[in-house]
Amino acid sequence: MFSMTAAGAMQQGVDPLSSMQALVHLVEGLPFAATLLFILTVHEFGHYFAARHWGVKASLPYFLPLPYISFLGTLGAVIKIHSPIPHKRALLDIGAAGPLAGFVIALIACFAGLARSSIVSIDALHVYPIELGSPLLFSGIAALVLPEIGPNELVLLNPVAFAGWVGLFITAFNLFPIGQLDGGHIVYALFGSWHRHIARTAYAILLGMGVYGTLSLIWELPQGWPGWLALAFFLAIFGKNHPAPYDTFTSLDPRRRLVGYLCLLIFVVCFAPVPFATS
Repeated sequence: MFSMTAAGAMQQGVDPLSSMQALVHLVEGLPFAATLLFILTVHEFGHYFAARHWGVKASLPYFLPLPYISFLGTLGAVIKIHSPIPHKRALLDIGAAGPLAGFVIALIACFAGLARSSIVSIDALHVYPIELGSPLLFSGIAALVLPEIGPNELVLLNPVAFAGWVGLFITAFNLFPIGQLDGGHIVYALFGSWHRHIARTAYAILLGMGVYGTLSLIWELPQGWPGWLALAFFLAIFGKNHPAPYDTFTSLDPRRRLVGYLCLLIFVVCFAPVPFATS
């Protein structure tokens, strides 16, 4: 909470940790921190309660702070599974419950925050801000909520809107169909043995985006995001394959298949190939 609040305050142009007197400015980071923490909490407790429903032992959420020099202040949150997942139905329920629950809160935050965001002239800015990539869903919400934006204007996001955007970004990353990410659970439950080929293809795409993003910093190429390379490295450490559930024969019912495909659709509408850019 502290690292996210400090990050939220820095987004407002103040450094609350520069001195003891500046600590009072931490309050300016509370809207961002409270919203994002709520999204992460709901996401992880979605997993937790689904696991408890199926008798799977799971830890309470671990929240991962990031030093205040980061403008997000967090690396997200995780729960630890302490017992085998019994079958594909339980696997899909546990994998899908988190992103679906967090997605709903992020969606509400995007609507509420964008309604309170402001449109400013580029000429009025002393420092050009970090430009955020717009997933299809976020662009659609902005088109509904905001008035028409001129060619020399930018949307200055309200902290709640930015937290909602981060929630969509976290949802999309977790739904990558790789390893033991939520998307890996869902793809294994949906496609069984095909999950290995899907995971390797998705990892190759992720790695390619990271390499391209790095090269775009060196050469004059259309902008990419090198951060995908760090995420690919993270997944290489923790594994790209998915362990089998205890029972590999129980199949999914039509309702759960629909939920699985809905999660894959959410991944598409929340994903931005270049989430962060500077001009």
